[in-house]
Amino acid sequence: MNNNQNNSKQLLLDLICQLAYREGDFTLSSGQSSSYYVNCKLVTLHPYGAFWTGETLFKMLPETANFVAGLTLGADPIVTAVSVVSAIENHPVSGLIVRKKAKGHGTGVWIEGPLPPAGAEVVVLEDVVTTGQSALFAVEKLRQAGYTVQQIISLVDRQSGGAELYAKEGLKFERVFSIAQIQAHYAALQVQKG
Repeated sequence: MNNNQNNSKQLLLDLICQLAYREGDFTLSSGQSSSYYVNCKLVTLHPYGAFWTGETLFKMLPETANFVAGLTLGADPIVTAVSVVSAIENHPVSGLIVRKKAKGHGTGVWIEGPLPPAGAEVVVLEDVVTTGQSALFAVEKLRQAGYTVQQIISLVDRQSGGAELYAKEGLKFERVFSIAQIQAHYAALQVQKG
C-alpha cells in the first residue's frame, strides 16, 4: 500500500466518522434494529469522499479487473468513483449498475452500463454490508447475465453476517473498514473534541 493510498484511506475514515456514522435508534434495510447507522452516501456523494473512495477501492481491485458493478442505489456513486479513478490511473475499469427490479420499459434490462463480453469477470462493490443480501442479489443477477463474479468489496462491514454468507457462497470478501474500526475512530474523535 503506497503512502497516497494510506492517506486517502485515513481521510476517508475521518469523513465517514464526521458525516456518515450516527448513534441512536435505527431500523436497517434488513429490518434489523440498530444502535448506530452508517449512511455512506453522505461520503460517496461528497466531492472529496467520492475521490478518496474511488482511490481506495481501485487499489483493492485485482490487477486483471476491468469491470465493477453494484446494486443501485448505494453502490452507484462507488462504482462511478472507481471508474473515474481508473481513467486517471490509465487502467480503465467500466462500471455497471444492477437494478433492484428489471427496467419496466424499453429493453427491460437488469444491468445498466457498457456491458462486458460473456464470461467477463466483474467485481461487486457495496457501500455497507450487513446481512450481505444486497450484494449477493447483484452477484446473482450478474451471473444470470453470463458474467463471472468471485469477489465483493465493501466500504463498510457491519460484521453482522455478510462475510459469513459470502464465504458460504464461495465469494472472496474484502472491506475497507469494519464497523469496529469506525466506532473506535469515532470515539477517539469525540474525545479529541472534548
